[in-house]
Amino acid sequence: MPETDPRRSEDIRLRAPSGARPKTLREQTLGIGDLAALTGVPVRTIRFYCDEGIIESVRSAGGHRRFDRAAVERLGLVRRLRGLGLGLPAITGVLSGERSMAEAVAAERAALDVRLADLAWRRASLRAVEEASPAERAARLDLLAAVERGHAARDALVDFWRRTMVAPVSEEMFAGFVAMAVPQPPADPTPPQVVAYAELVGLVGDRSLLRDLLARARVNVELIADEDELMNGVAEACALALPLVLAGEEPRVGPELDRFVAAHASVRGGGDTPAFRRELLANVAADSDPRIWRYWRLVGEVSGEAATLGATHLWLTDSLERSIHSTR
Repeated sequence: MPETDPRRSEDIRLRAPSGARPKTLREQTLGIGDLAALTGVPVRTIRFYCDEGIIESVRSAGGHRRFDRAAVERLGLVRRLRGLGLGLPAITGVLSGERSMAEAVAAERAALDVRLADLAWRRASLRAVEEASPAERAARLDLLAAVERGHAARDALVDFWRRTMVAPVSEEMFAGFVAMAVPQPPADPTPPQVVAYAELVGLVGDRSLLRDLLARARVNVELIADEDELMNGVAEACALALPLVLAGEEPRVGPELDRFVAAHASVRGGGDTPAFRRELLANVAADSDPRIWRYWRLVGEVSGEAATLGATHLWLTDSLERSIHSTR
């Protein structure tokens, strides 16, 4: 017997108001060729969308796909979203109501920003190699080849500083430190910025530097009662010193140094005495490591800051040394 399922037979009369002639499936729906002509989407693509469950269809008695009128609008939306670069999973989420169009478009834009940043990084890297002298071109190529993407390079710097934090530090405090110590990769970097960032990554890859910083941190962890309190106090001292560093003032004794010493004294259970200052100078002397100096100079080259956190901290360390010599 012939198939009599009303959803599948184009010959069965569809329900209609009393007195009106019922419409057939063919009259109520569109064929795949008609849908292609109305939307400009190739037949082959429509078949693919049907197979993927993006566009719904029914089958006629002859086995042909038939589409309701809503398929025109639905397919038009799919075409427009595909034109913006959205993938089928994202489009399916919009059509199913799992996510709004604004959310899907925002996610695609964010992904595009990442790709554009990667391309800008690669372009600057290529220019940096191109502009290098023949004698240094091979070395620069090796340096930049190890840092192919800006965000991956930043992750390496963040990981380095996280590993140096032996004492417990809150995530909020660590994030604040990272914001000052680890520059964001520029959205459209210049060749010198890419080279400086690559040198930063190479610098933190020095195992002896990490080993030295860890050794110092392990000594301090037994002396410092509250690492967050210390970092807050030192940050306040650096903020006081910043205008002086920007103005090119020589290291000196003053309220900014007093705040720096007080921050250390508070968490070490001591007072601001000449003996304590001498002990503190010996403790912070590691900050004068040439590699640390270079790190902060490179940070400035990448970020464009006239005075980095490290520069102000080193200015305070030099001020501490001057205060001890003046006392003597």
